[in-house]
Amino acid sequence: MAKKIPFNVVFATDEDAAFPASELNNHGPTVHGWRSAVDSGLSTHDIIFRFQQPAKIYRIQLLAHQYLIPEKIELWLHYSPKSLPSTPSSQYFDFLGFVALADNANTNHKSRELQSVTVTPRRGTHLKLRLSGAHCNEYSKSGQIALMAVNVLGEDLDAIAISMGEEQLPSESPPVDTATGELALASLCDDLLFSMYVEESIVQHIRELEQRKLQAVSSERFEYARKLKLCMTALRTAGERLGRYALAKRQAVQQEDFSAAKLRKEQIEMYRACVLKQLNVQQLLESDGMLSQNDQSCETYAAGKPNLPPAPSLQDVAQALSDAHLNPSTKLSSSVSQDEKPVNEVSGSSSNAESVGALVASAAALHLHAKSHDELPQSPRLPMASRHSSPMSSRQGSLRRRNKSAPRNSYEDYEERAIPTLRHSNTNEFLRECQGNALLEADPNRSRSRLNDRERRQAALPILVFGSELVEQFYSRQFQDREDGLMRLRNFLKEQEVPSEESNEHAASPNKVARSAALLLHRAVRDAVYSVFNQATETVRVLFLEYVPGRVSPNEVARCVDRLLPELLAKSGDPSARLHTLAQHTILSIAACPQVAEQHLVAPALSRSVGSGTHQRLAMSRLQMLEQLVHTQGISTDKHSGLTCRALSDCGCSGIHHPAEPVRKVAERILLLVYKVNPRLVRKQLPPDDDITRRNLLYRQLFTEFDKLDLERKQELLEANKYSSGNEADSLQPTTSADASRLLKSKSGQVFGGSTGIGTDNGYVSCNGKQQYNEQLKRSMLSASNSRKGSVSNSESTDDTTPKISCPFCGWCCLGSDTSQLDRHYWKTCPFLTKCPQCSQVLEVAALNYHLTMECDAKDNYVVCTRCTESVHKQLYELHQMEDFCRELKTGAARCPLCHDDVNLPLDGGWKLHLLSAGGCPGNIRKRNLKKSN
Repeated sequence: MAKKIPFNVVFATDEDAAFPASELNNHGPTVHGWRSAVDSGLSTHDIIFRFQQPAKIYRIQLLAHQYLIPEKIELWLHYSPKSLPSTPSSQYFDFLGFVALADNANTNHKSRELQSVTVTPRRGTHLKLRLSGAHCNEYSKSGQIALMAVNVLGEDLDAIAISMGEEQLPSESPPVDTATGELALASLCDDLLFSMYVEESIVQHIRELEQRKLQAVSSERFEYARKLKLCMTALRTAGERLGRYALAKRQAVQQEDFSAAKLRKEQIEMYRACVLKQLNVQQLLESDGMLSQNDQSCETYAAGKPNLPPAPSLQDVAQALSDAHLNPSTKLSSSVSQDEKPVNEVSGSSSNAESVGALVASAAALHLHAKSHDELPQSPRLPMASRHSSPMSSRQGSLRRRNKSAPRNSYEDYEERAIPTLRHSNTNEFLRECQGNALLEADPNRSRSRLNDRERRQAALPILVFGSELVEQFYSRQFQDREDGLMRLRNFLKEQEVPSEESNEHAASPNKVARSAALLLHRAVRDAVYSVFNQATETVRVLFLEYVPGRVSPNEVARCVDRLLPELLAKSGDPSARLHTLAQHTILSIAACPQVAEQHLVAPALSRSVGSGTHQRLAMSRLQMLEQLVHTQGISTDKHSGLTCRALSDCGCSGIHHPAEPVRKVAERILLLVYKVNPRLVRKQLPPDDDITRRNLLYRQLFTEFDKLDLERKQELLEANKYSSGNEADSLQPTTSADASRLLKSKSGQVFGGSTGIGTDNGYVSCNGKQQYNEQLKRSMLSASNSRKGSVSNSESTDDTTPKISCPFCGWCCLGSDTSQLDRHYWKTCPFLTKCPQCSQVLEVAALNYHLTMECDAKDNYVVCTRCTESVHKQLYELHQMEDFCRELKTGAARCPLCHDDVNLPLDGGWKLHLLSAGGCPGNIRKRNLKKSN
């Protein structure tokens, strides 16, 4: 397996005195790294590393600086046996390739780039890095470049391999871990990502535990191996924290703050000893031989990953030092006389362990419920950094051979990882992470930043109204301060009383209070923290629902809405459900304010047309809020309200063309609300209702809903007409038995009128809403009432015994008692009847489709079309579906088998109008014959 190859820097073209090349020999959190000389004037910089013994190289890892970044790093390898002299001038290096580094601008120079290059196995004794170019940025303008760390992974060569003398091993391949597919490492501590994060003493402990784990697995002590694995994971987390403490100690030494450095040193020793004691590291190492306790379950490792002890803060350490000074019996584990003491000696000493345990116990008692962070001075060099930076864009390395006669080289698995620099540098984010809650409680104004000149100019009016302390809370970087500021502002608005004439003249007017509150809330509603945004929306509702009514002028209300509404609309399109729901509720609360509703300030912003490129969440939120406003405030006739029929129909028509289906559904509901009030305007905005338009599923569903609304409207009209005509008919009584039996029932169960039965039964408009039918309905009702009056007057002068024959379907009648005339009428001329094309049976037109598939002798040859519900011959079914008249059936309608048109069915009026009217069924031959006979 691959392991870390130790090396020493033997040559460097130039270096900064404060950052020598020898820094690359070691790895750790406090490593400075190498930097080139300032204004050296060199175009390339060479660094040569000599391995402590010849090795077979598998992988080379390079850790770049966060802002002093070279453009390209070339890799060269040299191999020379120990018998030959080796000097930088006499060495011949083979070119492996080069690595191109990113400029790190996308991370704002807050991350370090780790490049891991896997090469074909090659023997080598020297490695040369040639750095060229420099990425210019705001932090590096002098052309200076740097390199933080270099790591070489491989295997030591044995004596036989050294004697072979070949540099390249073409038949071999790097060892690969079968589980992950990556290079198999002998120890996780050999990875550069690990060694640069974890403190050095913890790294040594982890190495020893890894050896113990291998021995435990070989001897099948699996419980012991499980404890070792969990212990290594916990030690790595503690080692990263100790690395940050060591970095803080080094910074204190550089600033000559030796008191802080002493506290840091004691903090490191206390936390390290406490971690080793709680994790039972000495027991797991089994330095005195195998222990049976390690093969048994214990409380520390019973629930998976063990819990680390709370890290002591600087105040805890200072308090412990003062207690130790007052109590001579208690001594610190880290003596003042010894600068550095091995960890195993500290842990092995029982007296020191007891003293450390006493100090840690006293320190933990001070801040039992507080988070363990530390106070560090801020770094003036780097800006605010983010703990988790986004990965940098990939850069492709290039490989080319300088000497074509040499064997071909290649390296694979080109790896790029963005390494956060916070664990290696003193940035503000690292300082904020190390600050303690106890310090904030002791001095609440410590983390609250003062307003600069620009912010003071922006918040001049709020400072005058609310005071600088509340405004500073709104501009604070701590979200707790911003929440407190919003709560104070909300309480201020709730406690304000309606101003009177005798009120204090020096107090701010309600208009100034509202304007100042809107300025602060405009900043708060844009906050990224959800708790702050929640408090901001609650304050906005208090402002408009409790403070504004009866106090603030309309112009000032309009100014406040114009400032806050765009930000809330933007938040309503947030992908997070809790954010956009809260923003919608706030906007609707603003719209419920009487002053806002009177001036129509919210609805016009919501009723704008929705473009196809509008984000789905934003478009749906706007339409949902508009629909809610229509339900609460209704459709208005004021053209400035934004809730007129034209504005709503324009918005709905633009919404039904949005690519997202949920947006189209909401837009359809808005159009239906407008259609109930003004159907003609909505149909004018849409394409014509014909067969071509209904092929579109969107318009088909919409027009189907329109048909349902038309049906409901016409049924209400018919009921009203029937009620009014019924009141008139109550005064008239039938004089003959023929008038009493005018309504007959057909085979299909529909009721058909007699000779004067077209009156009130045939009243339904088609789906297109034609005006001709309405006029015909009125004329038929008048003619029916006149015929009743005429029959009443004529009944007094005519003989009641005159025989009369009438058709119960179409109203045809003749004088006489010959029933053969009625049979002849049924067989040839009645437009309500037709002959079956298969069995020649006379039956109603409405029952023909049912007869062909269920009753006819040839019913086995017919099927029902799934699209139009007509009865079609099986051999003609495919051709039938290709015809234009084969289309979806409307809701509440039937299909005529003669002309293939839709017939609406409000009782029997639909078939009677379709078969008897002049512009009715064009495929009814009997209607034409009836006209000729007449």
